[in-house]
Amino acid sequence: MNMHNFTPGAPINRSIPQTALTLDQLRTLVPSAFAAGKHESRSDKFTYIPTGDVIAGLMHEGFQPFKAVQSRSRIPGKTEFTKHMIRFRHVDSLSALKVGDTVPEVVIVNAHDGTAAYSISEGLWRLVCSNGLMVPDSIVQSLKIPHRGNIVDEVIEGSFQIVQQSEKALAKVEEFTQLRLTDGEQDAFADAARELRFADAEGKIQTPVTAAQLLRPRRREDMDSTERNWNRPAHDLWTTVNVVQEHVIKGGDTGTKTAIDEHGRFTRRRATTREVKNIDMDMRLNRALFTLAERMATLKKAA
Repeated sequence: MNMHNFTPGAPINRSIPQTALTLDQLRTLVPSAFAAGKHESRSDKFTYIPTGDVIAGLMHEGFQPFKAVQSRSRIPGKTEFTKHMIRFRHVDSLSALKVGDTVPEVVIVNAHDGTAAYSISEGLWRLVCSNGLMVPDSIVQSLKIPHRGNIVDEVIEGSFQIVQQSEKALAKVEEFTQLRLTDGEQDAFADAARELRFADAEGKIQTPVTAAQLLRPRRREDMDSTERNWNRPAHDLWTTVNVVQEHVIKGGDTGTKTAIDEHGRFTRRRATTREVKNIDMDMRLNRALFTLAERMATLKKAA
């Protein structure tokens, strides 16, 4: 994990080596993955296969869990069955790693309340960040596995399929690393990311947080070292994507909202962006940012 420092004027994060999660830690982080049965709302057609069995099967095959989250529910008693997401890395991808490397991940999502089928997707984890990108289906096709049949074997087989395709995603990372952006192109990327994260259904953005804030590095490794500029990341596309993505997903940025109250007086209020904890929104935003990077790369190569 990383120790974040969101204090204005202190943007450096201290990187701490990551270790795989234990089963006890998983039971604490995602108790719904270990539900003893399906939610009472499910019919007899819903095949209950505990995610715990899938976890055990994947770990037996060399996949280790490194991050786990689950959804909440306002319905009493349903939180124990809600959607959960667990990110795995295979032991073969963990040797001889150094800071800045990118590790392919297998991301599984499931629920025991009928809100999600098993899905297996490709993820990417950059070793100086605290959260990972999701790879869009245009690069590595996600797999959906219905709640029937031998789910454990299907998930394990699908996970190895994802790993075998990871070279496509890592090739994109290498491409993004080699592409240098101008200040204006970085600004355009941050502007688009700001709209993805904060625009409402009508396209209006209410947050006081600016695109420039989304470009401020939170750790030394991401800083523009050529100019020693804390306000900008290194100018390669991959670093730019990761810096912006961490702001978008982890939140912690502060701005001042101004408004006019009912008496016609100006009011000022400080607002801080929140971390994205909704699993569906997390995956949607991460895939969208990766797709945005692909389009930026296409434009750069065509110029």
